[in-house]
Parts: sequence; structure tokens; C-alpha cells
Amino acid sequence: MMDSIKSFKGYGKVDEVEERAFRQKTRRRMIIITVSVIVLVTVIIGAVVGTLVHKNNTESSKPSSRTTPAESIKAVCSVTEYPKSCFTSLSSMESSNKADPEELFILSLQATINELIKLSALPDKLISKVKGVNESVKAALLDCNTLFEEAIDELNSTISSMKVGPGENLLSTAKINDIKTWLSSAITDQETCLEGLIEMNSTLVDEVKTAMKNSTEFTSNSLAIVSKILTILDQFNIPIHRKLLGRVDSEFPDWVNPRDRRLLQETNPTPDLTVAKDGTGDFTTIQEAILAVKKKNESRVVIYVKEGKYTENVIIDKAYWNIYMYGDGKDKTIISGSLNNVDGTPTFSTATFAVTGRGFIAKGIRFENTAGPEKHQAVALRSGSDRSVFFQCTFDAFQDTLYSHSNRQFYRECDIIGTIDFIFGNAAVVYQNCNIQPRQPLSNQFNTITAQGKKDPNQNTGISIQKCFIRPFGTVTARTYLGRPWKDYSTTVIMQTEIDAVVEPVGWLPWVANTEPPSTIFYAEYLNTGPGSILDKRVKWAGYNPTISSDEAGKYTVDSLIQGKEWLQQTNVVFESSL
Repeated sequence: MMDSIKSFKGYGKVDEVEERAFRQKTRRRMIIITVSVIVLVTVIIGAVVGTLVHKNNTESSKPSSRTTPAESIKAVCSVTEYPKSCFTSLSSMESSNKADPEELFILSLQATINELIKLSALPDKLISKVKGVNESVKAALLDCNTLFEEAIDELNSTISSMKVGPGENLLSTAKINDIKTWLSSAITDQETCLEGLIEMNSTLVDEVKTAMKNSTEFTSNSLAIVSKILTILDQFNIPIHRKLLGRVDSEFPDWVNPRDRRLLQETNPTPDLTVAKDGTGDFTTIQEAILAVKKKNESRVVIYVKEGKYTENVIIDKAYWNIYMYGDGKDKTIISGSLNNVDGTPTFSTATFAVTGRGFIAKGIRFENTAGPEKHQAVALRSGSDRSVFFQCTFDAFQDTLYSHSNRQFYRECDIIGTIDFIFGNAAVVYQNCNIQPRQPLSNQFNTITAQGKKDPNQNTGISIQKCFIRPFGTVTARTYLGRPWKDYSTTVIMQTEIDAVVEPVGWLPWVANTEPPSTIFYAEYLNTGPGSILDKRVKWAGYNPTISSDEAGKYTVDSLIQGKEWLQQTNVVFESSL
């Protein structure tokens, strides 16, 4: 097991020297990008200020929009969860002598990146400084290293997205949705680091938490500002091109390749790479095939995994984009592993298959973790891949089967099997037409289907289970619940789903026994059927809604929760965008 943990420490990094060089280049690029963006925004602001001056000269009846930088910063920071740290960080920036909210948002991102860059060196320092760090804590710190780098990558994506071309609007609905998603994920990345150290009973938790204070608060502040940016601009009397704020269904992001439209309809798409255990393909292991893909590839790469059981822990890290992987069917192509918490691996790294590279698609594959219930947390699949799709796949384990960690995800016609919290994470995720199957746990255990981890009120995350089937996997006598709220803003909606009698009449379970969860959670049910859907004896929590309106339910559809019309349509996976 120690060898397994050591082999995991790089988390998809082939060469540590190469990775350090890559991080240094990334930091240099971030500085260049940030400076470029500020210059660009300054030009834009000049145009906006010119418009405002003209407007103020010709429309004397309107109040003056002139405010001092300090007043602007105070107004912008008033919408955040941490206004004091927001005001202090923005006031200390060299370029903070501007009053425009958009530029202040850019500065908040710059402040966040600066803190994350400083933070990214912490795990290696702690490993080298602290004597006697056991292998489990070391593994958790290495996970922190990976998670901080991923958070920086999310901020990079945010900065890059703010470069606008001719006719584009900096604050279009699509851009705002992207930015909110990436900042939400950056918050989740940092939170996951702490969770891993707590899980491993590390004495370093308080030290790391203190070191993360600025970066976590600054990320939250940036998310709050972009979430309220239109309101702020309106208060400042800055013109907004509202006709550009709505989505146009016929326009799609330029990252979409038209080839994706056919892939999920084809039974056997022509692969670029083939994996076969018997040696009849290009590679005998899946990980070898992944490492052969060009990094940050803009076009779709198709990998065919032939029938067989592949016992390996596969990692598709953030550098590998747009991979489409298909097998010979969810009962024929099997990826199997057994890493688990009891044997010393943090939950984050127990995943048999882990993907963070954007735009990942999987079809016809079984992902399993065979550690068993006595090994506690043991993940079959973890996804942090933005705009990822899983179609006709199986996820099979016990506790923590499917870790929808972060970003936007869609699952269609999949089988999900497990016991405790077996669908969990803090992604914006829709499960549609899936078979969700609680199984028999250990004699002293219960089943909870979901555990959603929304920490910040401005995160655009949540679990949506729509038009699925909740029924037992074999004989189940254990008490079974729809889920339990993991964090203060946990958000889970189950709608138009057939629920078997295996689910307890009370429906839901608190995270802490006999303690009502905070009123800030949002749990709801909508038009479910079956004997397990009867609402008479459901919990009476302030944050639980036994019935919601169609308008409220509509916020948790493919179109609204994960902005699916903007990208799913091009993959040609079958989906229903609304109720």
C-alpha cells in the first residue's frame, strides 16, 4: 500500500522537474496575462468614462456617477462575505485608484492569484520541515499541492475569459456563468485540501487553515462581486448592454468541435488511440494512452478501450483536454481499483478513475472500487472536469462511490451503486435517467444517497436528480435516506424521479445526529412518484422544501444549473433541457 500511495503522489505528473518548470512558466504567464487584462480594461473603462461624462453633461436631471476610489471599493466590497478583507486587499493594490467596479473585480482576481501562488509552496515546505510526517498526512499534503494548482488554473481560466473580441460583451450571461463556475471550483479545491488533512487526523490543520485564510476569503470575495456585478453596475449608473446579456441558443462557445455532435450517436467511432489488454491496440493500459495525448489539446481525441478488466488507477489531470473515451459496454469494459481510506489514502486520492481535464466524455465503461464496505471511503470515479459527460456508464463501490467534485457535469442513463454518501461533492451536476441503487452496507451502517458540499452562498453548485429511478441493488434491509447536508449551503433537488419503498418515510438525515441542519441549506422534491416519494412524514427542517413550484424546479434543470444548452447540444448526448 505504501508503494501505491507513493505512486499516487504526483497525481498525474510524469516528471517533477518538468512540473516545477511548468509552474514557473505558468506564474510568468499569469503576470503577463494579468497586466495585459488590466491594460485592456483600462482602455474599456476610458470608453465607459467618456460615455458617462457625455451622459452627465446632457442629462443633468440624473445624479452624478462620480465616486472616489475608496467609495467604490467600499460599495463593491459590501456585497461580499468578507468585506473587511475585501476592502483591505483592494485598497493595497497599486492600481486601486480607479472607481469602476469591473476594474475592481479584475483587481480582486489579481489579489486572489497572488495569494494562491504563495500558498502553492506551502505543502512542500511542510513536508520537508515537519519531521515524522506519516505517509497518510504526506499524501494529504500532496493532494493539497495538486488542489492549489488546480485552483490557480481556475483563476487563470477566469482571467483569460475576460479578454473580449469584437462585438463581445465582457459581462455576457455565458461569461458570468463560466466565471462563477471556475471561482466556485477554486473555493472547493481549497476546502478539499483541509478536508483531507482533517480526515488523516493531521496536527497541521490549524496551520494550513491559517495560511489559507487570505486565499479562501479573497476567492469568495471575487465570486460575490461577479455574482452581484450587474446590480453593482446599475447602482453606479454605468450603462449595461442588456440585449447582450441573454443567451442565444444558436450560438455556442468556440471550444466546441462539431465532431462531437456525432460521437455519442455512433456505436463505434473511429478512435485516435486504442487500448487493449491482449496487445491488439496501441497500448495495454489506459494511463499509457492518456499520457500519449497532447497536452491542452483543443480538438477532440477519441480513445477506444476494448473489452476487458483494467486494474489500474487512471489519472487525467488538468493538462489533458477534450478526451472522449468509450468502451464496449458498461459490463464489458471495466476499470477497477481498490485504494481506500482505511489503508491510509485520503478520500480525494482513492478514486479508481480521476479526471480534471476539461471537456471529458465517457461512454459504455464500468468504473469500480472493490475495497468493500469495511474499508470505508473508496471512490470509483472522481470528476472535476468542466463540461464533462458520462453516458451509459456504471459506478460501483460502497461508501463515496461517485465524487462529483467540482465544475459542470452531466450523467445520463448511468447506474450508480453504493452505500454511505455514494453521490457526493460540490459540482453543478445533473443526473438524468440514471439508476440510483443503494446496496446493503455493514450491519451497523445506514445508506445515504447524496451528500452535497456547497460551502459559500454564492457558489453556483448543487445536485439535481431528474427523471431517475431510485431502487435497491439486491436485498437491502438497512435504513436508507435520500441524503444528508454536508455543508452549510448544501443544495440537492430530486425531481420527477421514481422512488422505491427502500427510502425511509422521513426522507432525509441530518449530518449530525438529532441536530437540525442550518436553514441556509436548500433541499427540495418535485413531482416524484413511487412509494418512497410520499411526503407526509418527511423532515420538517427550515431548509427543506417538500414541494416547490415549477419555476423553482426549473432552476435545477440542464439548461439552468449547468448551462447545458451551451455545450451539451453539440455533443449529441440525449438530454432534456427543462422540466
